[in-house]
Amino acid sequence: MFDATPADARDTPLMQDPAFAAALRLCGEAPVTLPCGLTLLSRRIAGLPVLMLPRACPPADLTAQLAAIGLHRRPLILSPQTCCALPRALRIAPPRALMSVDLRADADARRAALHQNWRHQLGRAVRHDIRILHRPLTQDHPLPALDAAQARQRGYAGWPVALTRAFARTAPDQTHVFTALHRGHRVAHMLFLTHGSRATYHIGHTSAAGRAHHAHNLVLWTAMNALAAQGITQLDLGPQTTPQIDRFKRRAGAVATLTGGTWLRWTPLTRR
Repeated sequence: MFDATPADARDTPLMQDPAFAAALRLCGEAPVTLPCGLTLLSRRIAGLPVLMLPRACPPADLTAQLAAIGLHRRPLILSPQTCCALPRALRIAPPRALMSVDLRADADARRAALHQNWRHQLGRAVRHDIRILHRPLTQDHPLPALDAAQARQRGYAGWPVALTRAFARTAPDQTHVFTALHRGHRVAHMLFLTHGSRATYHIGHTSAAGRAHHAHNLVLWTAMNALAAQGITQLDLGPQTTPQIDRFKRRAGAVATLTGGTWLRWTPLTRR
């Protein structure tokens, strides 16, 4: 169906990183590990127990590996990060467009790739004396709760606050909070999670003052440079959402790539 290229060993998707599985266990969940090391999630959909293999291409001997742990008869939802071979599976959702920034170029090249308007907003944030702090996510940091309240208000879903804090507890060095300060007051935040050679934008929040001073431009720009300096080569900014947010990401240098879609693999379907 598709050509599959082996991924770099450090090119680990967030939901396949050991820290993610450890965070789930801290929250009382029981992720399943295939013999090859990939993590499966266990969910119930309409009362039916279902397995999920998030953000990973399945191994060629998937059936044998599932049989080895006694789960080969259970429905399995596959959602690979990229197009790859998915035999005996039925597509249930089309690919999604994910936005990402290549951080392998130097800072001058990244700055040249910024859209002119985005670059002007970045300059205004600097002139407004916005200062950026870079810290790990602590258990008492307000950002997860701020994002949860914002999600309820705007009607979008994200990680539960407990899962974000559990990730920070199990892998604090993989959490990066960039906070914008204006005259000593916090006006904007962004949290990034690192996994292998990649980083993922996780949650963010801004205030009216942050928007007025274009604080998120400076927060994202600072994060891109700091993460690149730590050896991160790719920054995942999440799926396309609203025109305004997508424009902000594109003007920061992000490009869209398609995932492999969402597929259902189940023994009755395989037989048919």
